[in-house]
Amino acid sequence: MDARTPWLDDLEVVDLDSAQLRALAHPTRNRILTSLRLEGPATSAGLADRLDSNTGQTSYHLRMLAEVGLIEEDADRGTARERWWRAAHRGHSWTDATTEEDTDDRQAADWLLRYYARGYAAWLDQWHDQRADWPVEWREAATQGDAFLVATPALLRELDHRLGALLEEFRTRGAELDPEGPEAEPVTVTWAMFPSRHIRA
Repeated sequence: MDARTPWLDDLEVVDLDSAQLRALAHPTRNRILTSLRLEGPATSAGLADRLDSNTGQTSYHLRMLAEVGLIEEDADRGTARERWWRAAHRGHSWTDATTEEDTDDRQAADWLLRYYARGYAAWLDQWHDQRADWPVEWREAATQGDAFLVATPALLRELDHRLGALLEEFRTRGAELDPEGPEAEPVTVTWAMFPSRHIRA
């Protein structure tokens, strides 16, 4: 677990069902869920400040996320006048089997995949925008790359599972670091694997 996200301790990754998949196929709801996971629990007003939105918008989308179980009320923080919300899971995933039988589910999944791909590219651009401000140790440790190989679907799934297991190992080791230490920083890891016959140089 990331040492700077203690509110995610002990939470699991959820396999999205149809209702959750459709609820997430919306940019504001995605931003809210990401904020609750990365920046911690918040009120509707707090989220409006974080996302440069308004409380009417955040309140509506919080209700939508709560209805499908992606977020939950944080009773330990809430008061009679103020409701706090937190992420119900550390992350989420889904499989094509979830969406195979329903056109709306397939469209929601396609929207999410493309939305996340654009988001990953934007995160990388943001890193390059301020990369020069970081110490050389971090600039050398932060990497990007690509690889080309021949595989079957089964081999690609095995690679994905092994990468996931390795990431979990390093997540556990990162949780042992001092979050206030001089060297520890939250780090983003993304990867994609897909058939590349369509790629042109």
